[in-house]
Amino acid sequence: MYNTAPSHYVDSVVSVMLDAVNNYDQPLTKEKLCAWQASFFPTGFSEGSQIEVGRYRTNEEHIVSGMFGRERVHYIAPSPERLEKEMAAFIEWFNKNENISSVIRSAIAHFWFVSIHPFEDGNGRLARIISDMLLARADRSEFRFYNISSQINKDKNHYYDILEKIQHGDGDITEWISWYANTLSTALDEAENIVTTILNKSFFWQKASSVAFSQRQTDILNLFLDGYEAKITSKLWASLAKCSKDTAIRDIQDLIEKGILREDIPGAKRPSYSIVYDPDDITVFFSDINITENNNAIYLTALYKGKQQVRERILPLDAERFKKGDLPLENLLAKYCSYIKMS
Repeated sequence: MYNTAPSHYVDSVVSVMLDAVNNYDQPLTKEKLCAWQASFFPTGFSEGSQIEVGRYRTNEEHIVSGMFGRERVHYIAPSPERLEKEMAAFIEWFNKNENISSVIRSAIAHFWFVSIHPFEDGNGRLARIISDMLLARADRSEFRFYNISSQINKDKNHYYDILEKIQHGDGDITEWISWYANTLSTALDEAENIVTTILNKSFFWQKASSVAFSQRQTDILNLFLDGYEAKITSKLWASLAKCSKDTAIRDIQDLIEKGILREDIPGAKRPSYSIVYDPDDITVFFSDINITENNNAIYLTALYKGKQQVRERILPLDAERFKKGDLPLENLLAKYCSYIKMS
C-alpha cells in the first residue's frame, strides 16, 4: 500500500516552494516564514493534534522517537525564550550577500534553521524550501530542473542520521556540508537525466512528424520515451495498452514497417524491440564507450566525434541487457544520445 500525502499537504508545500523560489531575490522575514508555516496547517492541526501556527513556538521542543516510556531523545531545540534572538540572527545572515559558495550557504542555512527549530511543526519542510531559495538566488533564476528538497525526501533515513550526528557533535559541520553537497550533486544528476529524456523524446517526434500513428501507438511510445523501464515486447505492449496480444503484434509490426521500431536481435525466439530515434547509425560518431557505476547509478560514457565528452545516466535494465548482448550498441546509443545531433 502506498503512503500518499493528502492533496492539501502537497498543494501547500508546492505553493510555498514556488513562492520562495519565484521570489528568490526578496528578503526573508519573520512574517514570511510564519505565513509559510501557517499555510502547511490550515486547520491548526497536525496529525490530529492542535499546534501553534503562524508564530514561533512557545513550548520546549524535544525531537523524540519510540514508544511511550521507551522514548529516545534525538535532539533538544533551543528554549522558546531564545527563539526571537536566534531567528533574528539567522534571518540577518540569510539576507546578507557573502562571498562564499552558494552550496555551502545553502547547507548552513538548512542545518542552522532546522537546529533552531522555531516552529512547533513544519521545520523540516521550511528548511528544505529555504535551502532551495538560496540556490535559486545563487542561480539568479527561478527556472531550475532540480531542487534539493525532493532529493532529501528520497533519502530521509540518511538525512536524519547525519543531522542527529552533527547536532550532537562539537560544532564542526564539515561532514554535514559534504553530505549536503553530495545530495545536491545527485539532484543535479537526476535533473540532467530528465533534460536528456525530454530532448531525446523531442528529437524522436521531430523525426517522426510525418508518420501516422494510432492513439494507442502514440500513448505506448510516449510511455517508453519517458523512461519506462522494461523491454518492449508484444506481451508488455498488450498489457500496457489493455488490448489483445494479436492487436499488440499488429501495432508493433506496423511500427516496424514505418521504421519506428526495430528488433533488438533479429530472429530471436522471444523478440524485443527498440525505438528508432534516428534512421542513421550514430555509432560511427562515438568512441571510448564504457558502462560505469557511481553512487548506485549507472552511466554510459563516451567521446562524441573525438572531442565531446558524453556521460548519460541509463536504466539498470538497459545496462544489464547490453552487457548480456541482448541490446545492441546502436540501440543503446540511440536511446540516450540521439539528442546530441540536435546541437
